[in-house]
Amino acid sequence: MNQYLVTAYDHTDEGALARRMNVRPHHLDAAKVLKENGNYVLGGAILNDKGEMIGSVMIVQFETEEALAAWQQSEPYITQKIWETVDVKPFRVANVG
Repeated sequence: MNQYLVTAYDHTDEGALARRMNVRPHHLDAAKVLKENGNYVLGGAILNDKGEMIGSVMIVQFETEEALAAWQQSEPYITQKIWETVDVKPFRVANVG
């Protein structure tokens, strides 16, 4: 499996946090499916100084680039325009024993 580090920052307009919170249950449901399928390694929210969610970091893994692309096309935070920028880089979780 190929692993990927996903770093995404939310839109910054006035309604961005409210939109995130409305879409969040769908995003978490999608992450549960990723986990069930063995594609989710870890993830969480990036926080600002006030403790508010302003983005996300995920480590995901897929057999093919096509599977990664299919996930990107169905991820609610992408399809519902929560994330303004999404950076995906190849990654490898260190095996420290």
